[in-house]
Amino acid sequence: QVQLVESGGGLVQAVGSLRLSCAASGRTFSSYAVGWFRQAPGKEREFVAAIGVSTSYADSVKGRFTISRDNAKNTLYLQMNNLKSEDAAVYYCAAGYNLYYSNYEESARYRCWGQGTQVTVSS
Repeated sequence: QVQLVESGGGLVQAVGSLRLSCAASGRTFSSYAVGWFRQAPGKEREFVAAIGVSTSYADSVKGRFTISRDNAKNTLYLQMNNLKSEDAAVYYCAAGYNLYYSNYEESARYRCWGQGTQVTVSS
């Protein structure tokens, strides 16, 4: 398994940008599909984006967020532009095997999770 540590969260004004990072330990990071999920207060955890053989985005973030990874640095990124108040949440990175475009959104398929980083958007 890999250990995941998110960073980069914080307070940003609406329409601003943030880049989240997720540092992974272990030499097998490149073999995992990885993704971002988020959870706002009182709401269920929801899929944001994932990258493996392909990439996938939730409809709510398409065109504004970009997921990428640097396997040499064992790091996953989420570039978030044009942030909206509804993007405020705790953001989690996750890693798993046997994840494809058809099942990226299924959080139960991810075996490793980070502790989360808070994103706050002020209007």
